[in-house]
Amino acid sequence: MKILSAELVASAAGREGWPPPDLPEVAVMGRSNVGKSSLLNKMVNRKQLARTSGTPGKTRLLHFFEVEHPAARLRLVDLPGYGYAKVSVKERRSWRGMIETYLSGRPCLRAAILLQDVRRQPGEEELDLIAWLAEQNVPTVVALTKLDKLKARERVKRLRALEAALPVQADWRIQTSAKTGAGIDQLWRVIGTLL
Repeated sequence: MKILSAELVASAAGREGWPPPDLPEVAVMGRSNVGKSSLLNKMVNRKQLARTSGTPGKTRLLHFFEVEHPAARLRLVDLPGYGYAKVSVKERRSWRGMIETYLSGRPCLRAAILLQDVRRQPGEEELDLIAWLAEQNVPTVVALTKLDKLKARERVKRLRALEAALPVQADWRIQTSAKTGAGIDQLWRVIGTLL
């Protein structure tokens, strides 16, 4: 998919720093080491729009990326990761409040993309998040990341296990790789239907 433009338009913790709700938004979330920044960069065909790091938990604010592609203009919103971030319990709690405020109260939010490492089983946090988003009426697409890290036989086994574990419809469970670009077009197609 050809991206016409992509730029960071805001980074903020609270509503006062968020852009006006004048474009549809898609939240992007997942564990701190799941490859969010890499996948975001691949989605918009840029190398360093979202900053990547070898240290989990670098995203500490909500980052709003305005994206224009032939079908629509929207914002991808990068939320802080959870799980492995090396931060204090107090800071982690503040992130949770910020994230819940955004996810439950943003009128232009159309969908969420939850990233799940294809090599791992979803934990309680992922399953609780999917259920909570459903209660908020936010459609959730699961991007299974790091597909390139598995050999074909392992991949089949893992995909079967994830199919049984993830309570989302089959066409909203998308196999992706930020390295090879696998699944990116399909991800955009699903986002297009949700906008």
